[in-house]
Amino acid sequence: MADTTTPNTLAGSRSAGTHAAGSNPSGKTTIDDTVVEKVAGIAAREVNGVHALGKGAARAIGAIRDAIGQRDFGQGVKVEVGEKQVAADIVIVAEYPVSLQQVADGVRSSVARALTQIVGMEVAEVNVTVQDVYIPGDDDDNDDKKESRVE
Repeated sequence: MADTTTPNTLAGSRSAGTHAAGSNPSGKTTIDDTVVEKVAGIAAREVNGVHALGKGAARAIGAIRDAIGQRDFGQGVKVEVGEKQVAADIVIVAEYPVSLQQVADGVRSSVARALTQIVGMEVAEVNVTVQDVYIPGDDDDNDDKKESRVE
């Protein structure tokens, strides 16, 4: 989990339960790893050329979750979170005929930017694995359109 401690910037005494305008009380913020995974997953999906995230089994389960309205935005993303840095491993399915290297670079850039801006941590690395290539029409049900081989 990512922990962030905010120093107390208030000088002098203060009343219980009230803060001066613009002041930041001290305390600790904890960001769960699943939140970091979701942020990375959303950023990766926004890249042109990314069809899906995750390996085959995860995508099959994800399709079921999507059907019942329980989408897993962290699917296909694993993160390692330290005190100041985060590293992410992302598995993607790219759309054909995009440049796989350009898509991977785009995912790396998008995820690093999101983790820095939203989570507020330094990004040590973002590893991208292209697991598959989606070819439009591959998933179409063409069984009915095939000519019968028997009478």
